[in-house]
Amino acid sequence: MTLRARFTLFTVFWLIFILILYNIFVYFFVIRVTTRGELQLLANKADLVVEALRKQGMSRYDDPKLLTDMYNANEMLRIVLKDKGVVNKVGIDKELLNLPLGNPSALKSESLQVNGQRIIFLTVPLYEDGTLVGAVEGARRLTVLDSYIQILVSVLAATSAGAIVVAIFGTYWFTSRMTGPISQMVQTMREIDRSGKLHRVKLNGREESVELQQLVRAFNEMIDRLDRTIEHQKQFVADASHELKTPLTVIGSYADMLKRWGRDNEAVRDEAIEAIGKETERLQKLTRSMLTLAEAEQDDWVSVSRFNVTSVVKELAEMLGTTFARDIRVHSSNQSVPMRGDKDKIRQLLLILIDNAIKYSKEPIDVRVRQDKTGVKLEVTDYGIGIPEGEIPYLFERFYRVDSARHRLTGGSGLGLSIAKRIIDLHEGSVDVFSKPSSGTTISIHFPRTL
Repeated sequence: MTLRARFTLFTVFWLIFILILYNIFVYFFVIRVTTRGELQLLANKADLVVEALRKQGMSRYDDPKLLTDMYNANEMLRIVLKDKGVVNKVGIDKELLNLPLGNPSALKSESLQVNGQRIIFLTVPLYEDGTLVGAVEGARRLTVLDSYIQILVSVLAATSAGAIVVAIFGTYWFTSRMTGPISQMVQTMREIDRSGKLHRVKLNGREESVELQQLVRAFNEMIDRLDRTIEHQKQFVADASHELKTPLTVIGSYADMLKRWGRDNEAVRDEAIEAIGKETERLQKLTRSMLTLAEAEQDDWVSVSRFNVTSVVKELAEMLGTTFARDIRVHSSNQSVPMRGDKDKIRQLLLILIDNAIKYSKEPIDVRVRQDKTGVKLEVTDYGIGIPEGEIPYLFERFYRVDSARHRLTGGSGLGLSIAKRIIDLHEGSVDVFSKPSSGTTISIHFPRTL
């Protein structure tokens, strides 16, 4: 069953339920109010009869004028004495006149059914000097009231049916508008599946609800993200192919040269072996970087724990300083700066940044560790060749190099900073780059305290 049909049935069902309750309430309320009015009218006549008898000294019970002055065609009035029975009555309706006598000792009113018609019957006691002597009884047909009730039932039925019909068409129209964007999204997804091309959902300029607008925007944002992801994948494949092609071409060329001249020429053989070894090492580094970047896209790549980031920085600085014979200075606001994150990934991040600083500078390198109320801040500063300002926004893109020629000397693949940015993002951190050509570069990373 479609969402439109479900919503329509649900709305109509509850509307019918509410209308039934409302009609029942109105029906019984009108009956109660009108019956009470009719009974009050009959009671007023009985009270007038009692008042007239008191004025006459509770005598002349059989005087016809007592009842005829208040008589109505659909009524019956009579005076009943305890020891004499009916002594005075007025009315032409035999069914009303033949109604059994009531109990004169108490004021009582009741509703009766006579031949399918409703009748109200009233008994008002008569007292003389505090002694019960009889009662004034009255009965009244509710024929006119019943006819009005029938009209009321017809009106309620007609209006309810009309309301249900309007609700069906109105709800169907409303749900059609409401589910329109959803249908568009379904059609768009089917078109994407059919053609293999991504498409955005376009609103037809209608006044959609805020929720539907948010749904369409979220869908279009998802399509945009998928489009960017696909483009990045295409670019990644193209860049990876380009990066792999160069060392493979070099290896192939030197292997061919070995076949032709290397067997008898020792110098050519040594040159080819050395070149093949370098390019093979470069391929291994590139492959490791690509595998690391692919692993970084997985959700469980980071294993969070609590560690001292200062000790990690000092250990890494000492190891790299010894390996590359460089002066790497560590500045920390505290000997112990706690941090929540993946210790190995933070070490890898620092390794990438310090390694880049070593490659592109000859001066000492400064690494700063700071802690404040907002979190932990890491800074790696070199005093080397720097980065042009226009190149900074692209610094963390895959396979991007500020100088495409110098990577041959440093052996870079253009993936290190992409891996670093992924580590920062997984730790919900932020990164800023401050650099000027020939003045050095500072990469500042901030990790929030919540981590």
